Amino acid sequence: MRIIFSALLFWYFGSVFLVWAEPKEIGANGCRECHRLSSKEKKSDKGPDLFYAGDKFYKNWLNTFLQSPTVIREVNFFPKLDFLSKKHKASDPHVVLAKEGAERVANFLMTLRLPNLEVGNVNKEPLSKSERAQTKMLFERNFGCISCHRALNLVGKVRGGVSGPSLVNSGLRLKPDWVFYWLKTPQKFMYEGRMPVFYLDDETTIRITKYILSILKQIN
Repeated sequence: MRIIFSALLFWYFGSVFLVWAEPKEIGANGCRECHRLSSKEKKSDKGPDLFYAGDKFYKNWLNTFLQSPTVIREVNFFPKLDFLSKKHKASDPHVVLAKEGAERVANFLMTLRLPNLEVGNVNKEPLSKSERAQTKMLFERNFGCISCHRALNLVGKVRGGVSGPSLVNSGLRLKPDWVFYWLKTPQKFMYEGRMPVFYLDDETTIRITKYILSILKQIN
């Protein structure tokens, strides 16, 4: 009986350790040179903080991104962007991981969460056609989000600024509760950032969250 009990304990804690332990790919690829995996680490301008990745990202998206990275924030990837000549000088591209390594890193990142993030603020009911049109106007004209973020125009073409991350297909990447929390309290994440604080009420924040996550471009 003791042998069985000991075996079960070893299996349980061994499984937990495998999920929570930092994978070797983090150190081998210098992830901390661009990302913070803890709020206590030194801030980097090269990449986004990841100490709340489990609250922010969907695991499937993380897994796919780590194997086939795409540009999310062009101003970081093309730091010497010249819009007039359309000549782009790219910085170092994101590292590409093999399938097994990507799975390990994605599993680890999903364990990194904030201690006080509220969940359940945004339901799954989509915006009506009229609500979407009204919220699009808030997004583009009232709050000027389109000045810093990529989105889609009425015919599905990508448009908008590049100083902030692209919001095209953000519904595949970002979790609703995190977007809601970000819009309400961006200053908690960006101490020196240019993201304005609009002091939105809950209803408006929910509508903008749903709109952002609905900006989907058909993937061929």
